[in-house]
Amino acid sequence: MNFALRASRIVVNSNLAALTQVLDWFAQFNEPPLTYELWWFCQLVLDEGFTNAVRHAHRDLPPTTPITVEVQVFAESIEMRIWDHGPGFDLNRKLSELTQAPQDPEPEGGMGLVFLQKFADVVDYQRQQEQNCLFLCKYLTAVATA
Repeated sequence: MNFALRASRIVVNSNLAALTQVLDWFAQFNEPPLTYELWWFCQLVLDEGFTNAVRHAHRDLPPTTPITVEVQVFAESIEMRIWDHGPGFDLNRKLSELTQAPQDPEPEGGMGLVFLQKFADVVDYQRQQEQNCLFLCKYLTAVATA
């Protein structure tokens, strides 16, 4: 069984101003087994995922709607979950549309999802317990040890 070396969660309001609080909270994970480079990329992913939840999932919801972020670090991976209360969408279909469409040099949006898919080893988005969960996993080694 895999046990987390470090785990934490934060709940903030659905407001882009809360991103600073989330990133300050995420600083606690800037330690081994994560390298600084990997932590920095994970911070970018967290920034993108949180921003998407605020701008898209919670677009029509009050700013007091909570977003929960959970991070777990294991010896071989880091897992991030971003929980929102929006209507949800089909992640695989959206990614397929974005990657098959002609590339616009200045796209209007959606490229953050492509970034998430390229960086993370596992990307999933599911409805669970009246919420949506964006799950991102990055392996700490080149080869995944499942």
